[in-house]
Amino acid sequence: MSRKFFVDRTLQTIPVVLGITLVVFSLMHLTPGDPVETMLGSVGHISQEDIELIRHELGLDQPLWKQYLGFLGGIFRGDWGVSLRYGVPVKELILERLPATLELTLAAMAVSLMIAIPAGVLAAVRRYSIVDQASTLVSLIGVSMPDFWLGLVLILIFSVGLGWLPGGLRLGFEVTAPPTVTGLLLVDSLLARNWEALWAAMKHLLLPALALGAPLAALTMRITRSSMLDVIQQDYITFARAKGLKEAVVIIKHALRNALIPTITVIALNMGTLLGGNMIIERIFSWPGLGQLVVDSIRTYDYPVVQASVMLYALTYVAMNLAADLVYTRLDPRVKL
Repeated sequence: MSRKFFVDRTLQTIPVVLGITLVVFSLMHLTPGDPVETMLGSVGHISQEDIELIRHELGLDQPLWKQYLGFLGGIFRGDWGVSLRYGVPVKELILERLPATLELTLAAMAVSLMIAIPAGVLAAVRRYSIVDQASTLVSLIGVSMPDFWLGLVLILIFSVGLGWLPGGLRLGFEVTAPPTVTGLLLVDSLLARNWEALWAAMKHLLLPALALGAPLAALTMRITRSSMLDVIQQDYITFARAKGLKEAVVIIKHALRNALIPTITVIALNMGTLLGGNMIIERIFSWPGLGQLVVDSIRTYDYPVVQASVMLYALTYVAMNLAADLVYTRLDPRVKL
């Protein structure tokens, strides 16, 4: 990848991120409701003069363009503002909730890959078989099924009905949490050798990871199958078979690597989508991550938290797009950027 391409792509992301933040900023401020009145809702009778004074102290009485420029200036200075609801710096809130979201996102990605890639390869190798037809049917259902609906179904079956798995939170109240090192419960439990917490964290993580990763697994399965069908018809695969190589060697060593090029690209592009999709899943499973924080902040008109979180989501998405280009050029040397 040339330096010019990297610089050009980086510069192209600036108006995208600014545009996203501007749209969200405008929607939040144009939505009916007052964050100050929401903050003081349980305080009792507050005079209008006191409300206006608080609005002035928070800068909410300034013109919208001035508030937006102040938000951008703070972001560039490393000051993400102060939460109107919690009264603490937004950066602390986000960094506190981000590990839970990352853990759920990575788990969902791992679950989807462990299911999708073997199923996609098997469906392509056994084309038109019952395995191929079943995989196609499952992938179609998975792509069309909303993740929040799947999450509710999983809770009803495995938590409420069978009682096999917990239906919410990261860790049960009866389990002692390990000391926080990375914020990732699985990693911290391993570092502390707290096997009880590790097992409990894995059980709590399974259902939300399945609900979040199922749509991606369905999409990845279809793309892997289509790519494998194209690759195994190439001349070099025919030549490898003519050399007497075992079919497993031909498929895994020669065909799969090239077939995974579009698959890995789609995975990188969907990483940002998974982070955004966490909002609903975290709400359903009471998962204390960034997505639930954003939903609660939208409900309470906590502008600084929403704006900073959306900025982080936007930056992550464009970074994943750039990473997809990097991965593509590494896997396929014929592509020059």
